[in-house]
Formats: sequence, structure tokens, C-alpha cells
Amino acid sequence: MPRWIAVALVAMVAGCSSSPPAAGRSPARSPSAAAASSSASPSLAGLAAPGPLSFNVQSLATGLTAPWALAFGAGGTIWFTERPGRVRIIRGGRLLSSPALTLSVAQQPGCEGGLLGIAVKEPYVYLMYTYAGASRNLNRVARFTIQGDQLVSEKVLLDGIPAGACYHDGGRLKIGPDGLLYLSTGETFNPSLAASPSGLNGKVLALGLDGSGEHVVGWGFRNPQGITWDAAGHLYASNNGPTGDLGLCCHDSIFYVQRGGFYGWPWFAANVRTSYGGSPPQARTPPILNSGDTVWAPSGIAFFALPGQRASLLVAELSGQALRRLVIDAADPGHVLSTSIVFSGHGRLRDVVAGPDGCAYVLTSNRDGRGTPSAEDDQVLKLCPR
Repeated sequence: MPRWIAVALVAMVAGCSSSPPAAGRSPARSPSAAAASSSASPSLAGLAAPGPLSFNVQSLATGLTAPWALAFGAGGTIWFTERPGRVRIIRGGRLLSSPALTLSVAQQPGCEGGLLGIAVKEPYVYLMYTYAGASRNLNRVARFTIQGDQLVSEKVLLDGIPAGACYHDGGRLKIGPDGLLYLSTGETFNPSLAASPSGLNGKVLALGLDGSGEHVVGWGFRNPQGITWDAAGHLYASNNGPTGDLGLCCHDSIFYVQRGGFYGWPWFAANVRTSYGGSPPQARTPPILNSGDTVWAPSGIAFFALPGQRASLLVAELSGQALRRLVIDAADPGHVLSTSIVFSGHGRLRDVVAGPDGCAYVLTSNRDGRGTPSAEDDQVLKLCPR
């Protein structure tokens, strides 16, 4: 049996108050909350519940253009992408002047393609990016070799992923606890692509680090832009709800994902039926939590813990312009106990990553064609608990 079958995937949608809306429950085909909690409990033993969280903020890099994703390499080196096609490095707290790599990508302000996700497992860096194909834009996952402060020798791992003319490319790329490479793909503003359990769009996918064994983990997503795992290996994924398409707005979501599970789109936006015709081919797994009639546009997500405490889930919001914290029940990884805003005031936030130094790292996205940039934007921000 492949390793990935054993990995439980969890997701949830951020609620709009400190007492979250009623949680949706998974259908019978999903593991029970008790079974899930039993796999989580060993890693939580002896840890206290998450306490109050606030941050001191330091700007590590300014004057960037729509940074999209961040990952850590050896020695605390920070690798991050800028959507126009640049891979940048921060080493020893200093932004290197020359990009590690400049790619020719398909991108334009206000749209969602370009250089997107990044993952690092030295001596390699993995990237997901949009390029102009013969008849339409496409997305590609490729591996590059680290050579000093440069990336060289591209090896394409997964190609031909249909990209949006402007919207819904997904784009998150991370290495899972099972050693596989996971990516999220949008439905390119074409709901029918998410309505199929096959194909590459509207999915969470996984493949080997050499590109082998590509498979669908979950389907029925509109535009998933965040994936992360808790300490027990449960995966959480953020998903952007509709903005008028199929007659609905809002309902941003985070889902508890099972292998082969269906997550609603285009028949459902969170727990609300859309105008899409017909019936879904299988029972859907509803979101654990959703934003209701509020737009957050969740993007990158990460688990973050204070010393001696259980981790809570941080969600970077674009439209919400905040970092939202979700405290999850230690006995049930599919139950959100509370939500709160723990950081704001820097505009649109694209990604959040827990650093090896106990601080959180956040990317702003105010120069992506949708924000109102300040003179310092865009920025890499270091958030250390106080």
C-alpha cells in the first residue's frame, strides 16, 4: 500500500467570530473524529492548550512585487517567490540583491498566475509556475538544483495543468510528512473541471519528489491556496468561495480532506447549494467551518505553537487583510474551538510559515493589482511572539 494512503488530510473554514459557526461533519466514508483524535493524541501529550498570542513585527525585506510563497532551507535560509518570476533568498536576515532564478512566466496585475508555490528539500527547490502554452496558459511543477545562490538544471515533474485565463490557479506547493510533494490546483474559473474526480484541476494532488506516482488526494475545490499539516499528519486546506459565480458569494472554507473525497464545488459553496445543475456523483465532505457571507480570501496556512503549547492554525487572508488564528480541539482535529485575529494592519497577506526560530513569517500582497500598497510594499515580515 502506498505511503500516502495512510496520511489523513484535514481541513477547515475560518469562522467569522470568536465562537465559530456550527461545524459540518464528514459523511460515513470518512474516519470518525474518535479515530482521528487517537492518531493525534501521542503528539499532543503533555502540551498545554494554546494561550494568548500576539507578535512583535520586523520587516526583513521591502520593495518586493507580489511575493507568493516562502519556504526554509538549511541554516535558516529563506527562499521565496515573487509572482513576476523571481526566486529570492534571505540569508542571515539580509535579502540578497540578485534573484536565485528568473523565470519567464505568464502573469499580469490583478490576475492569479505567475510564479506561485515553492518547496525546499536540499539540494533541490521545487516550484509551481504559469507559462504561455501554444493555445492557452498552463501550470507546471518543476525541480531545480541549488548551486550556491543560484537555481539551475530544471527538471519538469508535472506539466500541462490547465491554467486560468486570469483566475483560479491554486498554486500552493509543499512537501508532506510522508515525503511526497503536494500541490493545490484551481478550476480556472471553469466549474466543470472541479466537478470531475479525474483531471488535474480543482484538486489537491500528490506525487513523488521525482515526479512519479501522481494522484488525486481530494477534488471539488474552487481555488485552494493553502495546505499544511499538524503534528499528527492531518492535512488542512484553505479554499476560496465564490464571488458571484453560480449565484453565490463568500463561504470561504477549510476542509477535512480524505483520500478520494469530494468537497462540494461546483454543487456547493461550503454548505450552501449553488445554481450548478444535476447532482454530484458522490457524497460531499462539508467544511468544518466557513466564513458565511464574509469574504476573507484565505491563502497560505500554517500551524504555529508557543513553547509547551499545542499548535494553532494561522490563516493568511487577502481580502480579510489579517492573520486569523484557529484553535482546534485536541480531542477532535475536525472541530474548531475558537477563532481570532492575531495580526493585521499590513494589508493583504498571501502566505504564513512557521520558522525554525519560533517566529512566524508572513508575506504581504499589496502589489498584486488588487491591493493599496504603501511605500514599503511588498514585504517579508517576521512575527515573533511577545
